[in-house]
Amino acid sequence: MNARFTDVSIQNLTNIANRYGVSSGAAQDLAHALMMSGGSMAQFNIPELGGGGQWMQGGMTMVGDMFNNNLKAVVDGLCIDISNLINQGAVQYVPLPKPKQHQGQQGGQYGGNWWGDLGFPNSTGSQNGMNYAIFNQISRLAIQLNGKVTIYDTLDHQIGGVGQQQGGGYSVSFTSQYGNVDLNSLPIVSGEDNRPKPQRDPAPQNNQAQQPSQVETNSDLEEDIFVKIEKLAGLKNKGILSAEEFDSKKAELLGRL
Repeated sequence: MNARFTDVSIQNLTNIANRYGVSSGAAQDLAHALMMSGGSMAQFNIPELGGGGQWMQGGMTMVGDMFNNNLKAVVDGLCIDISNLINQGAVQYVPLPKPKQHQGQQGGQYGGNWWGDLGFPNSTGSQNGMNYAIFNQISRLAIQLNGKVTIYDTLDHQIGGVGQQQGGGYSVSFTSQYGNVDLNSLPIVSGEDNRPKPQRDPAPQNNQAQQPSQVETNSDLEEDIFVKIEKLAGLKNKGILSAEEFDSKKAELLGRL
């Protein structure tokens, strides 16, 4: 793990470690695992905490020594307290240095850097000339396209998945605990709006064929109504319609004029 915690963060983690009787290193390793999800879950392999284990916000705790309830309680308490510190901003990575601009460039690849003062991302990637970085701990998503960076506020999304985008302005799509992330619903903090726009249904090509009532003239409508009245009169004369039924239908048709 190349990311380093700030001095204040290390002190906060050391305080928690002392409270639970574990080393500061174990607490920091657990914090690194929690930072990957913004504090909501952790997968870890820490010998001091029983080796491999998993914790998820809401009550799920698994440790290598599955029947050691005391160890489970220690891991659960550590994760809850560290998660709270992460959400409060009391555990943070040392921000990366600002990128050095090279002539003819507007930035560099991550590690040389597109993301300025955002700090250490949970994950990064690139595809088809587009770069992205996810910062769940500060609720930010940064996307670099054509040398320009757009930064989104991810609200309460904890982005944990990236997939191939089918169409749209970006070549990837993002998922969170709520499913697919609609970039059009996220506020833009800075940069240009390169979000894929919603597709609109195409306008009908033949209005006359689809909506004939809109192109009928008044004379056509009147002729059609009178023809129907004549047919109704013929039905009345044959005894199929009563006089009352004929008068009712006739009044209904005349009301359309």
